[in-house]
Amino acid sequence: MLLEIKNLTVKYGPVVALREASFQVEEKDMITLVGANGAGKSTTLRTISGLEKPAGGEIWYDGHRIDGMPAEKILPLGISQVPEGRRVFPGLSVAENLHTGAYTRKDKAEVQRDLEWIYEIFPRLRERHTQAARTLSGGEQQMLAIGRALMARPHLLLLDEPSLGLAPKIVQEIAHTLQEIQRQGVSVILVEQNAELALELAQYGYVLETGQISLEGPTSELRDNETVREAYLGV
Repeated sequence: MLLEIKNLTVKYGPVVALREASFQVEEKDMITLVGANGAGKSTTLRTISGLEKPAGGEIWYDGHRIDGMPAEKILPLGISQVPEGRRVFPGLSVAENLHTGAYTRKDKAEVQRDLEWIYEIFPRLRERHTQAARTLSGGEQQMLAIGRALMARPHLLLLDEPSLGLAPKIVQEIAHTLQEIQRQGVSVILVEQNAELALELAQYGYVLETGQISLEGPTSELRDNETVREAYLGV
C-alpha cells in the first residue's frame, strides 16, 4: 500500500471541509476524487501534501505516518502536487521553472536525465525552454506545472484540476501524458471537474459530497451508476 487515508477530518475554523474520509492508493494506481465545488477534493490533496493540517484522522505514506508534517518534509518523501490554477513562476524561464521542481535533489546527472524526459513528453516545453513562463499559453503553463512536479521524481503525484480552462485538444494531450506518467510507475490522485475525463483515466474513484465519501468503486462501475451519471456526467 502506497498511501492510506484513515478517517481524515479537516476544518477551516468552525467549518468542516472533510469529515472522516478514508481511502487508499496502491502502487502505480490512478484514482480520482469526484465531486462538486466545495466537496472537499482540493482540501484532501492539500492535506496530503502538508499544506493543511488535519483536525483528526491519519495519513500513512509508504509505511510512515505523515499527517501533520510540514510540506517541505513531505515533498522529499516522494509526494508532489500540481496545484489548481498552475501557479508557475511567471518571471522565470521554462527551464528555470522546471529546475525549481528539483530543488531538494542532489543527483545532478539524474536531474538532467529527468529534464530530458520532461522535454520528451512535452516537446513544446523544449521549444520554449528559454521563454518566460508568463508568455506561455494556458495549456503550456499546465504542461510546465506538471513537468515541474515530476522533476521532484515523485512516487505519488497529486493533480488538482489539470484540464481547467483548457481547449479540448489540449485536454486530450494532458490526458495522454497522465497515462504515460502512470505507465512510468508514478501513482496519481486526480481531482478533476470534468468527471467524464477523470472516470476515463482513473481505475478507481471516490465520490465526495459535502466533505464525505458517499460512493466508491471501480471507475467502470461508477460510469454506469445512475446517481453519478445524473449528478456528474450530465446523463
